[in-house]
Amino acid sequence: MPPQNQQLRVLIVRLGAMGDILHALPAITALRAARADWYIGWAVEPQWRGLLCAECSSPPSGRSPQMPLVDAIHIIPAKQWARYPLSAALHEIPRVRRELRESRYDIAIDLQGAVRSAVIARWTRAERIIGEDKPRERAARWLFTERIPTSGVHVIEQGIEVANAVLGESLSFAPPLLPAEKSAEQEAAAIPQPFVLLSPGAGWGAKRWPIDRYAAVARQLSRDGYNIVINAGPGEEAIGIDLMYQLSGASGITTLQPSLTELIALTRCASLVIAVDTGPLHLACALGKPVVGIFGPTDPARNGPFGCAFRVLRHPESRRDHTRHSEPEAGLLTITPESVLGAAMDLLRATKTESLPGSLRESRGKCL
Repeated sequence: MPPQNQQLRVLIVRLGAMGDILHALPAITALRAARADWYIGWAVEPQWRGLLCAECSSPPSGRSPQMPLVDAIHIIPAKQWARYPLSAALHEIPRVRRELRESRYDIAIDLQGAVRSAVIARWTRAERIIGEDKPRERAARWLFTERIPTSGVHVIEQGIEVANAVLGESLSFAPPLLPAEKSAEQEAAAIPQPFVLLSPGAGWGAKRWPIDRYAAVARQLSRDGYNIVINAGPGEEAIGIDLMYQLSGASGITTLQPSLTELIALTRCASLVIAVDTGPLHLACALGKPVVGIFGPTDPARNGPFGCAFRVLRHPESRRDHTRHSEPEAGLLTITPESVLGAAMDLLRATKTESLPGSLRESRGKCL
């Protein structure tokens, strides 16, 4: 256990994806709260830097509302390296290795659990390379100097257990620190209230709930007086267009293609978020917003909503399966618009009557 007054330099390696980074944030937020003077860096893929720094092409020096959690961001374009391995080996990899070594980290924490991420942690030449005892890719454990057994069911709990091992003490769940950019917050606050945010996209087809069912939910919420904002993320433009087409004639419907910074601001102002197991669902929970999670082939006990008011809908016969099938999983198709609407109205009524626990109505969920 490091002495209380010892100032250490710590690198977090969690390259992606969006939901996985959001699941890692509570552990590092708790670590930051316990050791405010430590220097914390984060190695991340370029497309996810907005979760750590608001609209930062080059991150600011030191912490600020734009970059509240970490002191440095190291951009690791690992997916690009896989596409262009020769160029990466000749130019990018030597640059990143040099950057990490010159940062003089004492500890590197691999929260990804892959061989690739463990190798990046090793590039720091830190004295302590820490990861889970049973990482996602088992071979990665042999690259750690410390292997931490975890017993938590949810990945957020497991991340906190790893952070506990760094300090040698017990940390509690901490609502994640997420960046804020003033202009994005102002634009989101100008959207007519109240609104429900729908995020119909998903990483692969087996997790995707049918668009016509989102349309049925949106129409009824519109009749009940709620505006609807559709989040069409990168590569999901066609989904957004299809949903808008099915909602022709309904009032108060808006489709947006926000950046990560804009999506954070937009989610802060939403009354409710409805989505499948995807990054925007986990972002809403990180901000303390009520969510309806529609689950099929992924396990909500491990990857579902955590630290917010939520309703999860999942067929009891759905089984965990990360095979990238293109068609929706059979159990997912048993979830009806009526059940989603019922869960949504339960949460919206609870919010209106302020019956949510006080801890869920704090600044992380405030529309600034």
